[in-house]
Amino acid sequence: MSGPSIESEAPIQGAPSRQVRRLGLHGVAGAVGRARDFTGGILREWGWLDPVGGGPEARERAEDILLVVSELVANAMAHGAGAREIAITGDGRGLTVAVTDGEAAVPTPLPPSDPARPGGHGLHVVELLSRQWGTTLHVSGKTVWAAFDR
Repeated sequence: MSGPSIESEAPIQGAPSRQVRRLGLHGVAGAVGRARDFTGGILREWGWLDPVGGGPEARERAEDILLVVSELVANAMAHGAGAREIAITGDGRGLTVAVTDGEAAVPTPLPPSDPARPGGHGLHVVELLSRQWGTTLHVSGKTVWAAFDR
């Protein structure tokens, strides 16, 4: 098992230009928590979560994004042969969270069930909290992504 890997495709200084950050999750213990911590740091760095001037709306938006990260990584761990990577892409207009796993099956939300019953609600949560979500198939798996407006 190897540790997490982080890749950056753009300068760290936050500008409206497109930036991508990646965290390898293959074989990482506590992948959901690691992905949330990684994403939270990016949200702070890119100004999506300003501790001083962001206000309650910024905090709520960040919590929505972190919940979606949790759901996507948990689904990859449970149904996708393990999460391999999370990639966060941002620019001045929006942010996309993408989780890659090793299973090529396209995820579909389960039919609505009892909201008090645990499980089966993850993709419904992703759909409710993101502007748009989808799946990109690869030769060795898939990437499930969710997009958010600024």
